[in-house]
Amino acid sequence: MWMNWRAGIREVKVRGKELREYKKKKDFLVCVDSDGCAMDTMNSKHFHCFGPCMVKEWGLERWRDEILERWNEINLFTITRGINRFKGLAKALREIQEKYTEIPDLPALEQWVQAAPELSNAALGHAIRERDSLCLRKALAWSDAVNQAVENLPGEEIHPFLGVREALAEAHKQADVAVVSSANREAVLNEWEKYGLLEYTDIVMAQDSGSKASCIQELLGRGYEADHVLMCGDAAGDLEAAEQNGVYFYPVLVRHEEQSWKAFVTEGLPLLLAGTFGDGYQQEQRERFLENLNGGKSW
Repeated sequence: MWMNWRAGIREVKVRGKELREYKKKKDFLVCVDSDGCAMDTMNSKHFHCFGPCMVKEWGLERWRDEILERWNEINLFTITRGINRFKGLAKALREIQEKYTEIPDLPALEQWVQAAPELSNAALGHAIRERDSLCLRKALAWSDAVNQAVENLPGEEIHPFLGVREALAEAHKQADVAVVSSANREAVLNEWEKYGLLEYTDIVMAQDSGSKASCIQELLGRGYEADHVLMCGDAAGDLEAAEQNGVYFYPVLVRHEEQSWKAFVTEGLPLLLAGTFGDGYQQEQRERFLENLNGGKSW
């Protein structure tokens, strides 16, 4: 974990570089989410890691099929897609308690999720040291188990969507490129390095870097004009992070990822560079994105 605190200023080291040392090189900035946006990892991680690890940690095998189906709805196929893992966990456990069985000490997890400025394993470990809680300890054990399960996934389960490498290479010719992800940092770095994607990035900001909105805010502070910044994402949190900072949003649509990346190269990126992304195209893409996650026809 590459973090420390000095005079109240967060410093995040990425590939040997601290965030506070990051400097704008080009006039434009393209931010890219990792899981489910650049990397085809979401389904595998939730099908084989997140949901099953929750069932095991809380002994929910009696209702396994129903619970896993609902977990996948929450985290993959509805507007809450891409929700922070701990927020998704708290939401799922609340539904499980209401429908199936008691979850001891659940309010402690819900309160931490609502109040914590950072939702990561390190932050959760710190909270446990300050206030011991069964549910918090189980949540950390679950999260650690998820990380281990992700590491053990077969290599063929994790790869970029078709067109991502080409899109990043094209973007990097004329813009700085930042990974802005809520996923585990080590996993992001390993996955992007494995497929040669780090070659086209300038900085990686992951789960331990803070929220996506705060990451974009930090990057804007390096001198970019808001209308020169684009966030590429597949989930509502990506849209919200962009809108909170007044930057543009380009959606990578669930089940239409390859088409989305092709259109990024032929439509989205050229419009950003031409200064016309906001001339109707942004609203069109926003509506298409919301329709996609609400079960409508999207392509």
